[in-house]
Amino acid sequence: MTSQPQPKSWIASIHAYVPGKSVGDDGRPLVKLSANENPLGTSPAALQARAHGAALAPSLYPDPDSAALREAIGKLHGLDPARIVCGTGSDELLNLAAQGYAGQGDEVVYVRYGFSVYDIAARRCGATPVVAPDNFYATDVDALLACVTDRTRVVYLANPNNPTGTLTPRAEIARLHAGLPSDVLLVLDQAYSEYLDADEDDHGLELAAGHSNVLVTRTFSKIYGLAGERIGWGYGAQGIIDTLNRIRGPFNVTLTGQAAALAALADEEFVTRSREHNSFWRQWLAGELAQLGNHGVTVVPSHANFLLVLFEGAVSAEAAYQALMQAGYIVRWPKGQGLGHALRITIGEEAHMRAIAQVLRDLVTA
Repeated sequence: MTSQPQPKSWIASIHAYVPGKSVGDDGRPLVKLSANENPLGTSPAALQARAHGAALAPSLYPDPDSAALREAIGKLHGLDPARIVCGTGSDELLNLAAQGYAGQGDEVVYVRYGFSVYDIAARRCGATPVVAPDNFYATDVDALLACVTDRTRVVYLANPNNPTGTLTPRAEIARLHAGLPSDVLLVLDQAYSEYLDADEDDHGLELAAGHSNVLVTRTFSKIYGLAGERIGWGYGAQGIIDTLNRIRGPFNVTLTGQAAALAALADEEFVTRSREHNSFWRQWLAGELAQLGNHGVTVVPSHANFLLVLFEGAVSAEAAYQALMQAGYIVRWPKGQGLGHALRITIGEEAHMRAIAQVLRDLVTA
């Protein structure tokens, strides 16, 4: 008989994260609108700072605590830097939240059509994922609360949500938190919060400031255009931050990443321009696709930098996906998340948005 190391039994149930594609089925490079990257690129100031960081001795470790970056984040948002932790993207922190507070016999709750990392985070620590029903692709707070039991340890909620783009209002976030037991950690994933108008803020940071069971996570991958550097941050009670610091990777944010993120925070003009570009072309594309409603095309109202487009008529999401690839564009077909009838389309450059609208118009009206 032969033997070999065996993984924990729950690891086999994990479906590895599937990133947005950048090439077609034939290997041809395509315009990538599948990963919600910033079409304006990266702040010139951040690029300059990154280049300067790269010129430093690569033999040296970066600041293990990202102290200057945490200080800058705290100053921008009016937060205590001691209650901020930085991670390798917000993904690291989302995973650590489950690892730190859940395990075998515990449950982790999230809404259907939520970010696929939540399922992975729950399973990798041996916890049981519990999926709450949605309300037309949006978060149903009552459904989430109905799923909470004495075994629940973590509740994840992305706001705005990915991949649907829906927004849960401030009052509903407060009601969700008020309905949770004090020993359940509420993780508010705000990866797309910088795309919101001021009056759309869910006040998650304020909620985390005043309660011991709320963790807010954010990222530099979206509006700041630093997806390639993998930088995220989280804010919560001191006990939560201490827990995450104990189990996060040492030196987890690179020297170049810390330098670029610091400069990106200071370039408010780039952030404003990115937000305005996204708002205009998201509204424009949604309006163009809304005209195809008689052909079974529906756009889920979005507050992020993408649109979830439903194909429930004669033309399927797969057919639309293939037509866009033939035209030179790759979008996200999230069939693995139960959304085989939908495409998630990142808001890109003007020419890309006009081309996407034309391809879909020609396809469904043919």
